[in-house]
Amino acid sequence: MPSFDEVLKEAGEFGRFQKRVFFLLCQTGVTFSFLFASVVFLGKAPGSYWCRIPGADELSERCNWSLQEEQNFTLLPLRLVNGSASGHCERLDISWDASTSCASPLAHHPNVSVGSPRLTACQGSWVYHQPHSSIVSEYNLVCGHSWMLDLSQAILNLGFLAGAFTLGYAADRYGRILIYLLSCLGDGICGIIVAFSPNFTVFLIFRFLQGVFAKGTWMTCYVIVTEIVGSSQRIIGIVIQIFFTLGIMILPGIAYLLPTWQGIQLAISLPNFLFLVYYWFVPESPRWLLTRKKGEKALKIMHDIAKHNGKYLSPHYSEITVSNAEVSNPSFLDLVRTPQMRRNTLILMYAWFTSALIYQGLVMRLGIVGGNLYLDFFISGAVELPAALLILVTIDRFGRRLPFAISNFVAGIACLITAFLPEDIPWLKTTVATLGRLGITIAFEIVYLVNSELYPTILRNFGVSLCSSLCDLGGIIAPFLLFRLAAVWLELPLIIFSILAVVCGILVMLLPETKGISLPETVEDVEQLSSPYGKCGKKRKHRDTNSYI
Repeated sequence: MPSFDEVLKEAGEFGRFQKRVFFLLCQTGVTFSFLFASVVFLGKAPGSYWCRIPGADELSERCNWSLQEEQNFTLLPLRLVNGSASGHCERLDISWDASTSCASPLAHHPNVSVGSPRLTACQGSWVYHQPHSSIVSEYNLVCGHSWMLDLSQAILNLGFLAGAFTLGYAADRYGRILIYLLSCLGDGICGIIVAFSPNFTVFLIFRFLQGVFAKGTWMTCYVIVTEIVGSSQRIIGIVIQIFFTLGIMILPGIAYLLPTWQGIQLAISLPNFLFLVYYWFVPESPRWLLTRKKGEKALKIMHDIAKHNGKYLSPHYSEITVSNAEVSNPSFLDLVRTPQMRRNTLILMYAWFTSALIYQGLVMRLGIVGGNLYLDFFISGAVELPAALLILVTIDRFGRRLPFAISNFVAGIACLITAFLPEDIPWLKTTVATLGRLGITIAFEIVYLVNSELYPTILRNFGVSLCSSLCDLGGIIAPFLLFRLAAVWLELPLIIFSILAVVCGILVMLLPETKGISLPETVEDVEQLSSPYGKCGKKRKHRDTNSYI
């Protein structure tokens, strides 16, 4: 019986059919990036706000005060005593009632008039000039509650982590396209509920669930694409990342046109419903069907692929075989039992963690450094486009390890330089920071490829899933590290990013080079891969080059 790869080669490894499916599914990368980076605009800092004195609402209505007049009566006495007081997190320790004078509301409070007002912390009563511009003003995520904005992004990444395991397992058991479509439906529904959440608790619950389903869409679309193309198309995983970058570039335009966070949330969630039409255009993965003993359905899909590609599939193909050398119940011990496997696993876990933490940190940092948020975000996204081109040009010429290490070094050095550049040279600071963003983007995209090439067929799915889970862990930590350290010193997170990236660059040089070497099929093959400094690894028959996230 012919193997699946042999039949696929005859039907066309990357013909018109695969290109159509590839283009359709890659749109998922655009919507996934919307959600991934949305906190920058959903959690945008409110322009102007202050703490309201108890009873001020009724007094303003009775005295017919404008919002500016109420702000003046509230803040001017505070600033007379402390010129640096903003009124954001503290207020005068007084209250206004029906006996309070409209012309001089502070007259009944002599401690204020003599210049020694007593202050108290604000407790949930803030006034915003743009109350629905972001979740910060919607749910009062300011002052002592500002850490909750960090929590909202951490919860999203926790959803990504949960989705990778739960929906990854479901896709293996129940089918790729079924889980993809259910994930798109869940992503859209949860996104709508998030937009109309009555309180922050509901917002967090459904943001978590949206993260679960969004990871399901991104993960299964990646798997379907890699399973229907030929074994020589390893690089397709990097090309998919271009659509993620396109989403990063489109997002600031959406945020600029829609003035409220609810509008932005709906705009990034509703497109998921459009993907439900893929039910009629994207078939189930024939490779998955074969692993589930559904050879007739797989063969029918292969004939359809051949027909769309203008090829002819031999009629004597009545059955297809597929390599199924996976370990039935793999564990973490399988990944660290031998020296080379142990080294690869630990370094790749650190690389995933570092890449995600620095990438998300640099993306979210744009929301706190000032300047034109929309333009800066667009430029930072546009600079990612050359990343895929640079990878395509370099990895087959210089191998994987050297570009992987250099991109981390570039990111680390750029972050360090940016931290110490003076604020009065904004163009230089932006240029160097952009270079760091390009470096970490390249590193992030290469780790996808390298991870799949350094595990044997029998452990590849499990190994890549486990290592890439550190990506979501980095995403959970990133907002807390960025916002809390930035409160101490705005550039302190860049110092941490610099150290992490440089260490990663050093460690990846200890990985074996996989340029020109067939993918390993067994643990013994991995142990015989070329050492960082030694001879070339032996050639092996190229059989299975699928990679999954």
